[in-house]
Formats: sequence, structure tokens, C-alpha cells
Amino acid sequence: MADKTLVEFVKDSLEHGQSRAAIIEALTKAGWRRAEVDSALETYSDVDFPVAVPRPQPYLSAREAFFYLLFFILLGIVSFSLGSLLFALIEYGFPDRPADDDYRVFRLEAQVRSGISGLLVATPIFLWLGYILRGARQRNPQLQRSRIRKWLTYISLVIAGCTLVGDGISLVYNFLGGDLTTRFVLKSLVVAVIAGAIFTYFISDAEKGDKGDVDPA
Repeated sequence: MADKTLVEFVKDSLEHGQSRAAIIEALTKAGWRRAEVDSALETYSDVDFPVAVPRPQPYLSAREAFFYLLFFILLGIVSFSLGSLLFALIEYGFPDRPADDDYRVFRLEAQVRSGISGLLVATPIFLWLGYILRGARQRNPQLQRSRIRKWLTYISLVIAGCTLVGDGISLVYNFLGGDLTTRFVLKSLVVAVIAGAIFTYFISDAEKGDKGDVDPA
């Protein structure tokens, strides 16, 4: 964020008819770094108007932070629960040994119960919260500039992207080692579908959000 004194100076200079090039030259000669000057200039739009016209700025509010943090936490719970449930079902269908021992059966039953419980509790709240946030953004486009939404969106993209890459590497590694079993392929497919769905959704959401921003002059 640009220095408040610098922003005020830029505002006064623009309103007194100074060009952006002249403002940059004066401030850099005074010792300000070019990046600081550019940041202050980007606060105001380069339009022909008697006074400096501010650009829409990203914002962060505690309320938005709470809702978006809860939304992304629930996304993690739903994704993990779904993956865990599907992994357990794959283990049931394709056991690693002909005869199942009691401990393995108990572990898989507990994994299935845990996955179902997570989905039954977290999914309705996740869908409801997503509906509320999407409706709020449609009614108020300013919410597209929420800093916390942008950060969490791109963090989710990084996690989903790394998961997809890791899944692909693991698949190729096992293929080259001759250990590409049906069970492993199905588990890799589960990871790819879940991570791919998250990545596809959020890359589209990020592009829509970025289109709502005003490009710097």
C-alpha cells in the first residue's frame, strides 16, 4: 500500500495539472523509489477530469474474512471426506490381500463412517455458504475486489495444482516401476478428479474476479 503522504502529494499534483511524468521525475529526485511512486499514481485513474479520480481499491473486512475462511475450510473438509470415503470403497473392492484381517476391516469401516459423517455435516453448510457468497457478489460487484477472497482463491489454486502434479508424478513413477495396480490407478483418478474440479472452478472464479479489477494505466 502506498504511503499516505505520497498519495496526498500525487492527488494535489494531479489536481494542479501536473503530468504523471513530471510527478514521477520530481518524486524520484526527492528520493522516493519508483515502485512507491507508481503505487501512489495507480491510486488515481488517468482520465481527463478537473480533480484526481480514485480507482476502485481492493479491500479487506473482518466479516468477509470470516465467511471466506469458513468457506475454504469447509471445502477442505468436503474434499478430504469425499476422497477418504472413495479410497475406503476402493480398498473394499480391490483389497491388497485375499483375506482381510479384523484390524483392516475395522479401519476401513471407521474410514467409511468418518467420510460419510464429514460429507453429511460439511457439505450442506458448504453449499449454503457458497450460495450466500455468490449471491452477495452478484448483488454487490465490489465484493469481487475482496483481498481475502483473492488470496484464498489463489492459495487453493496452488494447492490443487500441486496435488495434480504430484498425482501425475506418482502415477508415472509407479508405472515405470511396474507397480501400476488397479487399486492405485483408481485412487490416483479420485485425487485427479477432486483436485481437477477444484482447480477448474477456482481458475474460472479468479479470471472473473480479475476482469472486475481496473487495470493500471
